[in-house]
Amino acid sequence: MHGTDAPGPSSPFRHDLLVVGSANADLVVGVDRRPGPGETVLGSDLVVHPGGKGANQAVAAARLGARTALLARVGDDAHGRLLRASQQEAGVDTGGVLVGGAPTGVALITVDPSGDNSIVVSPGANARLTPEDIKAAGPLLASAAVVSVQLEIPQATVAETARSLGPGSRLVLNPSPPAPLPDEVLAACDPLVVNEHEARYILGESAGSTPESWARGLTALGPRSVVITLGAEGALVSDTRGGDPVRVPSPRVDAVDTTGAGDAFTAALAWRLGLGDALAEAAAFAVRVGAAAVTKEGAQASFPTAEEVSAL
Repeated sequence: MHGTDAPGPSSPFRHDLLVVGSANADLVVGVDRRPGPGETVLGSDLVVHPGGKGANQAVAAARLGARTALLARVGDDAHGRLLRASQQEAGVDTGGVLVGGAPTGVALITVDPSGDNSIVVSPGANARLTPEDIKAAGPLLASAAVVSVQLEIPQATVAETARSLGPGSRLVLNPSPPAPLPDEVLAACDPLVVNEHEARYILGESAGSTPESWARGLTALGPRSVVITLGAEGALVSDTRGGDPVRVPSPRVDAVDTTGAGDAFTAALAWRLGLGDALAEAAAFAVRVGAAAVTKEGAQASFPTAEEVSAL
């Protein structure tokens, strides 16, 4: 399995990528229409998918061939067992997946015939992933070339992750769902990965109207580099080490379902940066991974192998 392969002779790290983040069970029901207040409607059979931004990123990276580990918390319940099994099947090292403290996080999702969805998230065990858990996982953090985090776990835990990077490790942060970021976390990001919505949230009224203006504004806040995802238009990268923002185009594909595509992009980007790719080079690979992911339904089920990316 990819996640437990021995490292290459040139790598000082045991893992290419450590994802610190959320693991949810996605509970999906199709409805003809969503109920109003006090109303009951009948829906389709319940379908349960493994999800959560952290778990999604780990599966996406492992499927590409990255030596990947996940640091997360799940409940001692059926949903937790489903999530651990899906990680192991993809080849993720689950030695850092903690069990207990609360039920596994769930997302309750209703989908209408147009594809619009309504989602209620119960963070559950994700909210119990603590700074102390990060401190206790010091050897795991030190084992990874790149550490990727999102904001579906407590802010204090994200901050502790930024403080706990091993020597030579690199932090990739996708601030989703968007929330205010402390200066110490922003300063550790290399890169900060945002979509348009997240960029506008962070920058507020000073955002400007173009991705280039967002990149300049975000870079001024302190991250070492910035990547802005632009959907079908690809991405834009900006590195404080010099040079102007660079656009990275995406291959044209017929999109079926965009669920999880951002997680697949970020995972691919983080992995390739850990292998030594330049930022624009890593982003060029990542946009192809994101494009491949939107050609299939679902999140983790849509994540491509390296062969599928090459075939684009």
